[in-house]
Amino acid sequence: MHGSSLRRRELLTLLGGGTAAGLAGCAGVLPGGEQSSGPTEPVGDDRARRLAEQFAPTLYFDAAETWFPTDPRPYASEQDGERVVTGFDAVDGYLRDYEAQGGAPPNPTVFYNARTYPDTTLSVVQFWSYSAFDQFTTNFHWHDWEVLHVFVDDRSGAAQLYVASAHARKVPNNEFLDPQTEPRVLAELGSHSSGVSLNAEAASFQRFSLGSLSADVTNDSIDAVEALTDFPVAYGLPRDEGYRLPYVVPELDGKPVYDHPEIPHFEREHLAPPELTVRSFADLATPPTDLPPRETGVTLGPEGGETETDHTYSLAPTTAVEDISAFTGPQLSFEFAIPKFAENAVASHLTTTAAPWTQPRYRDPLADVTDSRHRAALADRYGLSPGGLGTQIVGVLRDVVPNGDAPDGEGVTTTDPTVESVALVESDPVAVPSFGGVVVARGLPAGEHRLTVNTAGKAPYAERVRVNGDNGETATAGPDGHVGLVANRDATKLRVDPTTVDADLREFSVADDFGGELYRTHLDGTDAVYVHRGGAYTAEVVDADGAVGAFRFNHDLASDRPATVERPRTGKASLASFLADISAGTRRTVQQSAADGVAPGVRGLLTALDAVREAAERAAERASAGDAKGANARLRAVQTRLSKVRDALATVRGAMPNGTSRAAEKRLSQAERRTKQALAAEKL
Repeated sequence: MHGSSLRRRELLTLLGGGTAAGLAGCAGVLPGGEQSSGPTEPVGDDRARRLAEQFAPTLYFDAAETWFPTDPRPYASEQDGERVVTGFDAVDGYLRDYEAQGGAPPNPTVFYNARTYPDTTLSVVQFWSYSAFDQFTTNFHWHDWEVLHVFVDDRSGAAQLYVASAHARKVPNNEFLDPQTEPRVLAELGSHSSGVSLNAEAASFQRFSLGSLSADVTNDSIDAVEALTDFPVAYGLPRDEGYRLPYVVPELDGKPVYDHPEIPHFEREHLAPPELTVRSFADLATPPTDLPPRETGVTLGPEGGETETDHTYSLAPTTAVEDISAFTGPQLSFEFAIPKFAENAVASHLTTTAAPWTQPRYRDPLADVTDSRHRAALADRYGLSPGGLGTQIVGVLRDVVPNGDAPDGEGVTTTDPTVESVALVESDPVAVPSFGGVVVARGLPAGEHRLTVNTAGKAPYAERVRVNGDNGETATAGPDGHVGLVANRDATKLRVDPTTVDADLREFSVADDFGGELYRTHLDGTDAVYVHRGGAYTAEVVDADGAVGAFRFNHDLASDRPATVERPRTGKASLASFLADISAGTRRTVQQSAADGVAPGVRGLLTALDAVREAAERAAERASAGDAKGANARLRAVQTRLSKVRDALATVRGAMPNGTSRAAEKRLSQAERRTKQALAAEKL
């Protein structure tokens, strides 16, 4: 399903060494590789070295990690008069050295860059780590630069703020205000995204305070979504927090990257292990359930450091490598499945890897502070402008599953997700990983964006989200900020086709009787959403005049064939037809629940539902004929007959299963609301 005609290798054609639209941890690159002068000045060499030695972090790596921080200079070459590092040279050279040292990190190096903000007493020392290769879920690329910023007060010499890079500036970094300990960095397997570790549990990440253990981040929460009001919004370290995070095997020229002849030292064992890897997100029927958690492996510390580590790294100034003009390689292409009306489209997103010294944050570290409270604190202490963070889209991911309180196949609910996802903001474009089941895409320009979520073993999700131009605004994805995802095996497509009617439709939403509203988007042409085939849904459209249309889907979702709102009209006729459909569907549910024939009281309920259906059908006919007065007369009859349904339902609750009674009650309440809506509708 959803793109099954496209082979995996056709989807993941590795054309080059780019990042998946920002997942690489080198966001903020200026167009054309221009260098930003920034608001800071370099710190003198001697003081820069002292700062680097004082705050050099201890680095903790996953037990399955292969790609440790190294020095790219041995892999550089002259090309057209410039000094460059190619992906093939870096990867094969690194692996050759890695094997020669028996799996120990070859030439471990961390580069530092120290800056000061003029007319203030604030300096920053940055620690840049280079890895030859990156593998992270559906993102993989040559060259990977990660950074830790340490903001330091020049008078006291105390650290003010730690900022550890988390994939890209679109993802909230892992930050800690007023740290009291030397920095420790927990590197994520493959991606090398940096989690900070500052409490007594040196080798683990703690998002929340627990007993005597403080949290490892001081990031703020987000008030725009109720579920996030006490959730520190930082990327963290998902596998260390117990979340499943599947990886995908990179391919090049239609083959796994380790089979490419230009990198002969690349073996399968150099990637994330098989127990963490899936072949394809789309080919799994359900999300993986047995991915192992993170385990700490190799530790690295600075030469002369006090912490005992497995190996030491050298400290070198970034000026030693600034003569490298480019980090190159065949460009990597990544595709996301996007639910469309007729089929699943595939969106590609490409960026290129950039050296640190071409990035704005190299000369303006404050630009990499992603928490508004932390920015404000530095601005207040040192008279700096906090700058703007732009707008952001936030969504809490949820799994859509059958509701145990509903009749079989007639209701869903949502639960916490079982695996992390990757979301693509197509209009920017940028892709971001989820953390703790939360998607945050920051720093977006004002306007409409389409957010697409892909998850291993789940159907793709996409919706259009509008963000305004106000600085720092949070726009939410999904109803009330919740995004419902469905396992592939349970998913079927629900589509709307506004091209079949003469109406300017603006919104499309889908709600389940038990699970509530699951999908809402701004409509621009045809659209589609994957729903759980075990639900009972109302699809709603709203046109430019605010007129509403409603459409019922339930038993017609049992097959793999998409269900379609063929003629998404708005107004009285649409709503009256909906009333006929929901009363007929409720009658079917009630009748099917009778195990040993139909009791007399239940028979009266069925008769009352038939009467509602008949009156609603007549109302739809009169509205379609342009007779508003006649339609309203029959809608008032629907109201009267619905009251009889309510009376009949009250007398037979004990004769029906509890799930059937609850389903009938929910649908009756919706029918009453839609009847009022139909009576008030001016459009026929």
